[in-house]
Amino acid sequence: MRIMSMDEDTVNLEIRSFLKQFGVTSQRELEMAIHDAVDAGDLDPDASVEVSATLRAPALDLVHQVEDAIELER
Repeated sequence: MRIMSMDEDTVNLEIRSFLKQFGVTSQRELEMAIHDAVDAGDLDPDASVEVSATLRAPALDLVHQVEDAIELER
């Protein structure tokens, strides 16, 4: 049986690239949705917004979920 190795640096860079893309685009989408909802009067500017994100990697049988609330006012 042959054991295959992987380039740890490449894996790390690829994961970081994916997470950076996800983080930047998700932040932009959340900001726009929050501003639109507040501007339309559908969301109180003093409210908090429940959010969740699910990371799926079917080939790895991985499902990871993160849940939190975004406070709009401190």
